[in-house]
Amino acid sequence: MIIEYFDKDSNKVGEIDFVIDYKPSKKPDVIVNRVVRSMLANKRQWTASTKTKGEVSGGGKKPWKQKGTGRARAGSIRSPLFRGGGVIFGPKPKTDFELKINKKEKKKAFIEALMAHIEAKTLMLLNDLSFDQPKTKLAYDLVKKLDAKKSLFILDKNMENAYLSLRNLERVEIRNVDSVNVYDLMRFPKIITTTNVFEKLSRRFANG
Repeated sequence: MIIEYFDKDSNKVGEIDFVIDYKPSKKPDVIVNRVVRSMLANKRQWTASTKTKGEVSGGGKKPWKQKGTGRARAGSIRSPLFRGGGVIFGPKPKTDFELKINKKEKKKAFIEALMAHIEAKTLMLLNDLSFDQPKTKLAYDLVKKLDAKKSLFILDKNMENAYLSLRNLERVEIRNVDSVNVYDLMRFPKIITTTNVFEKLSRRFANG
């Protein structure tokens, strides 16, 4: 598969021959959907918690005698009927929403998402993404030239000036090549990186 790469002025510089041991899935959307759903579900903390009347402190003494007061009988001031009492059917921490996905399926979904960008030509490779100094104005001009107002930049850890220049731009997000995932690829209509970073990315999913 031939992928074009460009300079910072959006001019074509050359092509790379991208080779991958890839067999398209019959239902790529299903695999990607399963992995994204598992990522979002497992990301949830679900720490919301309320106390039942048995967990609220106090209320050990019967507030009034059982008969003869004209009031409804009551056994504890921590009943849900009282102010400061327990909560009926309130939220409790849960873990049953977690979804397990194996490594092969994660890798497959990542490749499917990346190949979708390559085939749609929404993956843009640059020959260079270096900045002499961290400056948001330079990054803004670059994004404007590349027509990448809503895009994901995949950088390597040694590209600090690029990171500092791009991080404040609206609708632009940055991911490290070692941590970018399938959800990141699906969220953005355009992915931008360099040929060197793309080569490293290719090795990452090729090795599983």
